[in-house]
Amino acid sequence: MNDIMMPHLPDGFAEPWQAQIFAVTVALNEAGFFSWQEWADVFSAQLADSKQKLARDLDGSDDYFACWENALKLLIKSKDIVAETVWDDAMEKWRAAYTQTPHGQPVYFPE
Repeated sequence: MNDIMMPHLPDGFAEPWQAQIFAVTVALNEAGFFSWQEWADVFSAQLADSKQKLARDLDGSDDYFACWENALKLLIKSKDIVAETVWDDAMEKWRAAYTQTPHGQPVYFPE
């Protein structure tokens, strides 16, 4: 990583999910599921694609981490880190959890 690519927020991450997805990415890399170069290639492509679609620079917060999330999803799927059926089941459970959670309340992933 370099200073050009990382958002600069005075207090660190803007939202807890941003820190979590960052940590998951680093953990998967350190566990050997993908190289940092593979990650950088996929993430860079997501950043370029998003910047082109938005027709503006990314603000370094939600839009930046949306690219991060999309890149991680692509790597997880392309590397078969999680079976497609397990992924789909988890996504459906997550959708059900957040659509049934009152606004402003924490969403809990069902076990």
